Amino acid sequence: MERFQGQGLYILDGPEAALSPARQLSLLSRINELVQQESQLIISTHSPIIMAYPHAKLLQLTTEGMNETSLEETDHYTVMKQFFDDKERLLHYLFQS
Repeated sequence: MERFQGQGLYILDGPEAALSPARQLSLLSRINELVQQESQLIISTHSPIIMAYPHAKLLQLTTEGMNETSLEETDHYTVMKQFFDDKERLLHYLFQS
């Protein structure tokens, strides 16, 4: 947290890798502080929590190229939503022989 200053350009690759969901929310708070201090961030992430930052421009990289998307259209969001909406069904599907 101390390494980030205002008015900077930050490129982060998977900052959520070692963070619990609560710490990811703390990271969102720090990202917001940096944005308020006129910083810009480019973040590569698999975390729906990090992707949920308001007004973030989400770009998805696929074999067809790069396209803008919404949080709800990402695979990461879809999988997490399926898990929380009906984890028993998802686990049953995963563990069937």
